[in-house]
Amino acid sequence: MKGGMDMTRKIGLSVNDTPIEMDYFVQGFVDHTVYGMVSSLEGVGDIHDIEININDKDAAVMVNNQPLSLNDFASAIVGSTLRGMVSSLKGVDKPEKIHVGIRRGA
Repeated sequence: MKGGMDMTRKIGLSVNDTPIEMDYFVQGFVDHTVYGMVSSLEGVGDIHDIEININDKDAAVMVNNQPLSLNDFASAIVGSTLRGMVSSLKGVDKPEKIHVGIRRGA
């Protein structure tokens, strides 16, 4: 499979409550960027599922259905990174509310 993208991954993205269609490149980019950010946070073990919700300046991260506690810096960098990433996508204007969901595994 091209680039090793596992077909059992499901990646969802919505901005301002509007689902965003993603091609193969964007799916892989979102997956790897989000996975890299989350795996670098303190207290994260094996990752199967990731949910991130950005509302204005607040970021909420759940890993394997468990909430992660983020300090102000971690919350700001996760929010800023996702906001910058999705603002480049076609059809996205002023991303204030962002939801990313990634499911890995069977």
